[in-house]
Amino acid sequence: MWFLCVFYHRLLDFRKPEVEALAELFGEDESIQWRLPEHHHNDTPFHFVQLSSEEIAQNIAKRSMILSFSPFFPLFCCFSNKNGVSVGILVKGILHPKLPDSRKLPFLTSDSTFRISVETFGKALTFDEQKERIHSLTYIPFEGKVNLKNPDHNFFLMEMDESEESNGLPPIVQRRIFFGREVGFADRKLLPTFQLKSRTYLGPTAMDAEMAFLMANQAKASSGKLVYDPFVGTGSILVSAARFGAMTMGADIDIRVVRDGRGPDCNVWSNFKQYGLPAPVALLRMDNNVPPWRSGLKEIFDAIICDPPYGVRAGGRKSGGRKILRGTVDPYTVPEDKRTGHIPSTGAYSLVECVHDLLHLAARMLVMKGRLVFFFPVLRDESGSEVKFPEHPCFKLVAVSEQILSSRYSRVLLTMVKVEPYSEEIEEAARLMHLEFRENHLKWLEEGNIHSSVFKPSTDSSQIQTESKTFKDPKPKYRGKYV
Repeated sequence: MWFLCVFYHRLLDFRKPEVEALAELFGEDESIQWRLPEHHHNDTPFHFVQLSSEEIAQNIAKRSMILSFSPFFPLFCCFSNKNGVSVGILVKGILHPKLPDSRKLPFLTSDSTFRISVETFGKALTFDEQKERIHSLTYIPFEGKVNLKNPDHNFFLMEMDESEESNGLPPIVQRRIFFGREVGFADRKLLPTFQLKSRTYLGPTAMDAEMAFLMANQAKASSGKLVYDPFVGTGSILVSAARFGAMTMGADIDIRVVRDGRGPDCNVWSNFKQYGLPAPVALLRMDNNVPPWRSGLKEIFDAIICDPPYGVRAGGRKSGGRKILRGTVDPYTVPEDKRTGHIPSTGAYSLVECVHDLLHLAARMLVMKGRLVFFFPVLRDESGSEVKFPEHPCFKLVAVSEQILSSRYSRVLLTMVKVEPYSEEIEEAARLMHLEFRENHLKWLEEGNIHSSVFKPSTDSSQIQTESKTFKDPKPKYRGKYV
C-alpha cells in the first residue's frame, strides 16, 4: 500500500533512515520502497512510501520526530494542475476512476464524522481561499457530519505552487495537489517536555532532545532492549532511549559526572527522576580504551548509542596521564587509604583511537543485528573529496545522516548493524582495517582536535567578502539542513 509521507523541511538526511528503522521495528518484513512525486527534488518534504499496512504507518507516525503534522496519507488522488482548472473538477475527474470503492466508501458513511483541512508548502492561502478549495470538493459523497474538533476521519488537501523556489528547493514544473485521508499523526509534544533548558542536570555536551530521540529511533530502542552509552555524560541520550521503554546503562571516564554531578539532587539520576523514567541499570566509571569487561562476556547490549568526544566542545580523555603515556613514569597503584575521593589522571585520546575502541566494544558486546549509532565529525571543503568512514568486519553501514553545524564542519550520524559474530579472526581483520584507516585519515583525527580546523581564520579571499562581511558557503545549502 502506497502512502504519501510528509516530512518537516529540516534535518533532511535523517528522514528516510528514521522511517526505515521504525518500519523494521514495527514488523515490516521487507525493505520499504520510496518514490518521489513527479518533478519533485530529492529534498522535497513529500515522498511516497510503500508499507504493508495502515497499522505500521500509524505506529511509525506516533514515534517519529521528523515526520510532519499529518505524515501518512493513503492517497485518494494526486495530480498536476497545468491550466489553472479548479481543484474540484480535477479531483472529481481523478478520484473515482483511480481508487477502488473499498479504499474510499468506508470513510464516507453516514455514521462517521469528518474534517477537511487545507495545507500548503512554499505558499500561503487566505482563509477565503481555503474555504473555496474545501467547497470545491462538495461533489464527493460525504454522508457523515462535519466535526472539526474530534473527527473520525481527517482529510487533507496539500498544495504546492510551481511559481518560485520554496525554502531553497528549485521550483517544480507544475502546480501539485494531493488529496488523501490521514492515518497517522506525529506527536512532537515530547520535544517541549524534554527540552534541554528545563533539564535538571545539564552539561556543555548534552545532546539536543530532538536529536537524541532521532538517535534512539535509528537504534530501534524499545521495551525489553538494553541500550548502552559509553560516553554518557549527563545522560541525554539514555533519557530518550528510556522514554521509548528501553533499559539503559552508561559509562564515563569522569567519575565526578557519574558519581557526584552537582549534588544529590542534580546528577544523571535526577534527570531520569525528573521525567518519571526508570533509572539506568548501572552507571560506570570506565575507560573505553581499557574496558573492564570479563573476557567471556559477549553480546549483552541490543544497541549502543553515543556521541564520542571529537574536540570542539570537549576532547577525548583516556587513563594514564601524560607522563605515563609517554613512558617517563611507570604505572602505579593508588594506596588503599587514598582511594576515597581519588580522581585518576588522564591523557589525550585521539578520535581515530576512540572510534576504533568503540567499534571493538560494539563488535564484542552487541547482539547479532544489534545497532551501533554514533556521530562522526566531518570537515566541509570545496574539494568535494569523498569522506572515508570507519569500518569493521562485524558491521554493515546502513545509514549516513549529515547534520551541518556550520560552513566549516558538520557531524554525520553513522548507523551500523552487526551482521557477523565476533571472533579472534575478526579482531585481527579489524586491527588491520584500523591501521589502514589511521594511515589515510585527516591529520586532525590523530590530534583529536577538530577545534583548530573549525575555528582557524580563512585565508581564501574568494570565500570572504571583507566589505559585506559575509562568509560564502562552498556547498549548496538548503534551509532545512542547517536547523
